[in-house]
Amino acid sequence: MTINSINDWFIQTFGAITIEQVQGWFIYNKKEPLLFNTGLFLGMFLIFYLVYAFLRKTFYLRLVYVILFSLFFYYKSSGIYFLLLILSSVVDYNLSGVIYKENREGWRKFYIWLSVILNLGLLGYFKYTNFLIGTYNDMFSGHLAFHDILLPVGISFYTFQSISYIIEIYRKEIVPTNNYVEYLFFVSFFPQLVAGPIVRAKDFLPQIYQKLNLTKEDVNAALFLLIGGLIKKTVISDYISINFVDRVFDAPTSYTAFENLMASYGYAIQIYCDFSGYSDMAIGVALLLGFKLPTNFRTPYKSASITEFWRRWHISLSTWLKDFLYISIGGNRNGSFAGFLFPALFFFGLVVWGISYSTVSHIPLIIAVSSLVLFSLTFILSKDREKTMFTNVNLLTTMLLGGLWHGASLRFIIWGALHGVALAVHKIFLEFFPSKKDGEKNAFSYIWRFFSVLLTFHFVVFCWLFFRAKDFDTALQIVNNIGQLTFDPKQWQIIIQGYKNVFLLMLVGYIWHFLPEGITRNMKLAFDKTPLIGKAIILGFVYWIVYATATAGPQPFIYFQF
Repeated sequence: MTINSINDWFIQTFGAITIEQVQGWFIYNKKEPLLFNTGLFLGMFLIFYLVYAFLRKTFYLRLVYVILFSLFFYYKSSGIYFLLLILSSVVDYNLSGVIYKENREGWRKFYIWLSVILNLGLLGYFKYTNFLIGTYNDMFSGHLAFHDILLPVGISFYTFQSISYIIEIYRKEIVPTNNYVEYLFFVSFFPQLVAGPIVRAKDFLPQIYQKLNLTKEDVNAALFLLIGGLIKKTVISDYISINFVDRVFDAPTSYTAFENLMASYGYAIQIYCDFSGYSDMAIGVALLLGFKLPTNFRTPYKSASITEFWRRWHISLSTWLKDFLYISIGGNRNGSFAGFLFPALFFFGLVVWGISYSTVSHIPLIIAVSSLVLFSLTFILSKDREKTMFTNVNLLTTMLLGGLWHGASLRFIIWGALHGVALAVHKIFLEFFPSKKDGEKNAFSYIWRFFSVLLTFHFVVFCWLFFRAKDFDTALQIVNNIGQLTFDPKQWQIIIQGYKNVFLLMLVGYIWHFLPEGITRNMKLAFDKTPLIGKAIILGFVYWIVYATATAGPQPFIYFQF
């Protein structure tokens, strides 16, 4: 084999490389961000990693090197907005130092509020300005012009990460980093920069100061996660999205009730494979660099309740919301103005919406009043009404703001409200029918769990409709279409034949998700025993599959928009 033959093979496979292509590798293009599931990232990471391995025994040189690559990685995703990340980090680093040195409680509170307001103000400008303008125009027949604002990728994630750092310093749970370089490394660490997992300072910072130690077990775990994440994201999620789910959600009335139903199931597995796939890759890349990120997903559709679901889905976000929002507004101990404000505004808006549509239909008003009554009953029926009221109101506030964190839209608020009310209903249910944690397993308990998982899954899928639809009306159209479903096996068979590849991948995704943990562990053990060259071949083969199945180019991760 000669150099010319290798060159000919490369050109036939990938095409000739031009100066313009090389420039494109390093210049921001919003249509081509640097994604984990692209050949460009693989190539750049391999080069980056070789140098990283050479610098493994250094400290600040290695940190600065990773920071530079992280900023480049973010530049490729958000262009000039990488400067926003630097500006935000400078402000937060200096404020955290002031808070740590300040002994007067009044000033400490002033500085922490200043930091939170600056961070949320920055996030609010980019994410909610046009939402507030649209809301004002709708409510008061205004004519304010919308602003042309590009949302920086991952701004919600690194904003929450910065807030957690400064709050933990305020609570005296951690001490500030020794210098700005160490702090910027924490904030800009590229594996989790744009879509999480959201890393807590008290968990991540100690790893910076530890001696870099990459074990064989870490490499095996990293490669296993990378391979699984690539397959989930590119082979399953992207294919289902492009070839079926997006089409139905864009025009639900153009498709049958059965197609609307299957698109709902399709989106449930699509968003799981997309987001958990990204998290797996992020954790895997971080492991190769010698850092351990928190687990973000634990097969959430196996949950037997909505409470369990939130212990398994986007764990880093739900933990952050619990520790820094839910507890801050009172948790299950007491109430607060902020805790009652958002549920009050939500139910007031819901009732006003119902009244405004009452001339057309009474159904919206019935839904609004029923929702308010149902939520009220969750603490009225409780033995300890006051404590339960505080708990449920604070839970609903947390989920409403969690929904709003995902996007400035009514559909995200409704999504959050549905989960918030469901959590409150589950708590009162447990009060009347407490679960037996240490009881013996019997046939009834298995049957009960099966139907609990089935009910929880379908509730979550129903909520996803509002999350995915382009607007609230489209979500209601899909709900209405599914409601018209009739038993028509012949029609279903034709549809299944037409989308056989899509439905096959959906089936693969669900089987993979519901595999018993024992089988998953055995797969991991078998992979661990494979020689390193075999692992490399498997990873290369997976990247080839990614390249071969990319029907419309690499697709951005869903959570990039948040």
